[in-house]
Amino acid sequence: MPTYPPPVVEAAPAPQQALRRQAPARRAWWLKTLYEWHWVSSAICLFGMLLFAVTGITLNHPDLIEARPQVVNEVRTVPPQLAELLRAEATDERARPLPRVVREWLGAELGRGIPALAAEWSADEIYLALPRPGGDAWVNIDLRAGEVEYELTDRGVVAWLNDLHKGRNSGTAWSWFIDIFALACVVFSLTGLFILWMHARNRPLVWPMVGLGVVLPLLLVILFVHQ
Repeated sequence: MPTYPPPVVEAAPAPQQALRRQAPARRAWWLKTLYEWHWVSSAICLFGMLLFAVTGITLNHPDLIEARPQVVNEVRTVPPQLAELLRAEATDERARPLPRVVREWLGAELGRGIPALAAEWSADEIYLALPRPGGDAWVNIDLRAGEVEYELTDRGVVAWLNDLHKGRNSGTAWSWFIDIFALACVVFSLTGLFILWMHARNRPLVWPMVGLGVVLPLLLVILFVHQ
């Protein structure tokens, strides 16, 4: 009978060799994950970064852009039945919103929605402040004369964008957007930092540039920003 050589059994790789084989795969997985989080967060931040960068310049140089406020003032006569309702309600001078029927009538007359904000009530008049980005507005109801005075101040697009930057009178939805945008910026910055760290061995200028980005603002604050 023919004889065959015994099968060759390959020796198991040494632990160090196995680790060396796993290291590139682990590095590739981390890079892929970081890149995915980086581009997703950058997509979320895109509009916000452009908006806050541009308005950062306009806020830092307010004298370069002249604002010309436009003021609109209107007077309306309150229908008798609504005037009676308001006079009856005014016996209670607690701060509270206007009745819904009054808000609906005002909205139809003025061409804008009247939110359920707390108004200042007294026996003679009711004052409702209507703060808004890029301007201001208010409604004053004279209960004796039965008249409503409405004033709207518009300071222009730049002032509107600046107020969005500061979150001034911009509402709950915009406040949520600022929070989400800030969180996305944190993710974008940290993933970018880790990507730089993983490529630093092949790019000698990585850490000097990162250090410059950290040290330069600190030096400016220490040397030129006075308490």
